[in-house]
Amino acid sequence: MNTQVVNLKEHITPRHDPSKNAHLGHIVIEDVEITFGKGVELNHAVTRTSLDIKPGEFVCILGPSGCGKSTLLNSIAGYVTPTNGVVKVDDKQVAGPGPDRGMVFQQYSLFPWKTIRENIAFGPKVAGRSSVECSSIANTFLEMVGLTKFASKYPAELSGGMQQRVGIARALANYPSVLLMDEPFGALDAQTRLVMQENLLNIWAEFGITVVFVTHDVDEAIFLADRVLIMSASPGSIIADLEVTLPRPRDPAMATSEEFMELKKVCLDRIRAESTKAFEQQNA
Repeated sequence: MNTQVVNLKEHITPRHDPSKNAHLGHIVIEDVEITFGKGVELNHAVTRTSLDIKPGEFVCILGPSGCGKSTLLNSIAGYVTPTNGVVKVDDKQVAGPGPDRGMVFQQYSLFPWKTIRENIAFGPKVAGRSSVECSSIANTFLEMVGLTKFASKYPAELSGGMQQRVGIARALANYPSVLLMDEPFGALDAQTRLVMQENLLNIWAEFGITVVFVTHDVDEAIFLADRVLIMSASPGSIIADLEVTLPRPRDPAMATSEEFMELKKVCLDRIRAESTKAFEQQNA
């Protein structure tokens, strides 16, 4: 299995200028409520949530199962429309999916009938890029994630970690200002997951984009994020916004530091309380 940490500085081409994203990727969520269904089937997924994520921030969202983490993320992506309130990216109201926002899911969501190169080139092709440009972009991102020699393979021929690297490359191929990630490493083994986290931080540092990352893993959230947001039990809302001041670049050894452990305790205590509340609601 090829799980090396890739040195992106050796692979980013002059086509990409990280400074172009320096003032992009500002996410504003204003008093958002999201419901599904009607009448007795009405489900309040997210309630009265407001949030401001600055350009270039790395934000992780934690919370008990079913609290609306993915729903909130999908409202930024444009896959879910708020029932009330508004979601804006760079002062424009989100009205649907767009190339300014790349999305990576837990399930790899690759086209099984397309090669790895074709999967990565798909976004630029849909955006109207020429075949030469699409090929160049695909080659750039294949190098970036260390999969050049697998370019002609199909997703089923790759390991889970490698498929997710393709998913990240595909999400970045349109050079978005925002990268949205819904438990992208949840299905990976512990070692591959750690390597993927380090790779992701390299990508984020090189591209300077905003990342919003949903996870159930407290250690993962603290290791990756500038801010950790904790959501309440359903209906979900932000109940804690915790700054992570661990120095960058991050090192896995930080997980044993006093600051890391103190922040982990705060997160676990809040999530445990909300999980207990959710359990009581389900059994009321």
